[in-house]
Amino acid sequence: MPKSTVTFQVLEGIDKGRIFRELPTPLTVGREEGNILRLNDERVSRFHAKVQLDDNDYILTDLESTNGTRVNGSIVTIRRLRFGDRISVGRSILIYGSNEEIAERMAHLETNPHPISNTSLPSAEGDDLKTVQGQTLGNPSDSNVDFEVRLDEPIRQTPDAIYIGSKVLPPLPLKMTASQAARLAEIVDFLHRGLVDATESIEANDDGTQIVLAFTDWQRIQGVELLLARYLRLISEPQEPTAGSA
Repeated sequence: MPKSTVTFQVLEGIDKGRIFRELPTPLTVGREEGNILRLNDERVSRFHAKVQLDDNDYILTDLESTNGTRVNGSIVTIRRLRFGDRISVGRSILIYGSNEEIAERMAHLETNPHPISNTSLPSAEGDDLKTVQGQTLGNPSDSNVDFEVRLDEPIRQTPDAIYIGSKVLPPLPLKMTASQAARLAEIVDFLHRGLVDATESIEANDDGTQIVLAFTDWQRIQGVELLLARYLRLISEPQEPTAGSA
């Protein structure tokens, strides 16, 4: 069970050089009084973000801030934090964790590398992937979903579904805990970035009727497909934790 306090170090901004040590959670980050982590930054919202402990994970949630929250350069709504993460709010940049906590994570990564950029297929043992299980499901979608995304059809969203025209798409799990939502967001973001990276070098012919994709990039797209297949298997057939695992 992790301790219930967190440390943030200010890397950039008016508060640069400050260290907020051993802050109790849950906490909010913002520029107004009442925030446990208060920043002197006019670009930071009054109550900008929240950090809470949920299911042994520290979860960062953006509180619908005006200028958004970024973790390691990516705009996030909710994200599971890891020591050394770089959090941008307003003009301020925070580093999550003390020097000791960050050094401990670095040492762990050096002995247990899991490079995210290779889009590699997890091993049969699961590679620490955890199944995200929602407590309930939203409205059922059509059993035979046509995946064609028609740009001439409006895309609209309700609280529990996304539609293309009148067709409802497969629903997301509802009533997830903050930790489950963060883990699901990590998976979707990871796969999305894999597709973005694999399609950045696409070239079109002169009249724009055909595109050319490098063989290596095609292999990366197939790697994303394989990962999706593995995640689907883990969801449908959750693996029992092995002896001694967390």
